[in-house]
Amino acid sequence: MQAGKLKTTPRHCFTEGDRYESVADHSWRISLMAMLLSHVEEFRDLDMDRVIRMCLIHDLGESFTGDIPTFLKKSSDEEGEEDILRNWINTFDDETRKEWLDLLDEMSAQKTLESRVYKSLDKLEALISHNESDIRTWLPLEYDLQLTYGQDQISFSPYFKGLRVLIDDWTREKIEKEKPE
Repeated sequence: MQAGKLKTTPRHCFTEGDRYESVADHSWRISLMAMLLSHVEEFRDLDMDRVIRMCLIHDLGESFTGDIPTFLKKSSDEEGEEDILRNWINTFDDETRKEWLDLLDEMSAQKTLESRVYKSLDKLEALISHNESDIRTWLPLEYDLQLTYGQDQISFSPYFKGLRVLIDDWTREKIEKEKPE
């Protein structure tokens, strides 16, 4: 039931149908993106099941706190969300608790290729979603943020850097064609 709350927990971004994207929408798509990466040569040796698991649980804390846009989120918000999530996970049976806490620790440390892939997908999906939304829903600061957000996280991967070029081209085209005067 707790995870189900993500279906109605809005994110900052709108969908193409002018409704707020839900956290569940976002988590589903990055999980699908991870699944599709298993066929990309650069990622063939990864434990993609582990990446998908990270994608599925990465925003579960927002089922308690709601989503806070990246440009408003403070470290205290992140810490509070993680504390609530870890307290909830501590109510799980031993095996599940260990698996989930291990995943959260790995995701937080960002030392494994799997955790870096998950984090890159998280950032790239947000950019894609934003480009899909009506530009009238963008805040002024988002015109620049859309071209800078997540650059550090993807820098390890030739594949992600190539994908980012395509997303940035799409962003620039969208701004040029659709930006309100």
